[in-house]
Amino acid sequence: MSKTDNLNSLPEDLPVPTDDGAADHLPGMQLTSLNLPSTSGGDVDLSSLSGRSVLYCYPMTGRPDRELPDSWDDIPGARGCTPQSCAFRDHHEELRALGARVFGLSTQSTEYQREAAARLHLPYELLSDEKVVFTKAMGLPTFEVEGVTLTKRLTLLIKDGRIEKVFYPVFPPGANAAEVVAWLREERT
Repeated sequence: MSKTDNLNSLPEDLPVPTDDGAADHLPGMQLTSLNLPSTSGGDVDLSSLSGRSVLYCYPMTGRPDRELPDSWDDIPGARGCTPQSCAFRDHHEELRALGARVFGLSTQSTEYQREAAARLHLPYELLSDEKVVFTKAMGLPTFEVEGVTLTKRLTLLIKDGRIEKVFYPVFPPGANAAEVVAWLREERT
């Protein structure tokens, strides 16, 4: 296990993920109807939401008091969940003004996600796919670390339950929210 002292910054020598085609099937797809536990205490079925939603999927949020998996920084696209989450936090009002609600999704438990949501002061819900049901049903790209299935970093723009835009791979993670804002602005013109 490797320990990080600063989850908010990224090492300069991180490997850049490449587009392996694992998300090519997603644009235009109708979301699978599933209730996902939320950090708000309820469940969310993304397929039933009207309007536009942003769902950013990430492998796992690190915690200052816990070790990261061995060689975490060597896995292309693994590092950066905290900068990505904070960027969506910082752009949240702008995204709401553009008519989009924001959700984060990982295969971590809701209890684990609640700690991150509180520590990072996230104004949106994190959804847990701990049993990997949504990820498998949608065919989201994954990888395994230490026997745990994690979702690769990607962002879905969803309109009325259907995927209209996919950002994959996402790198650097902290720039993703601004990319989503730019895309939404362009769509409005």
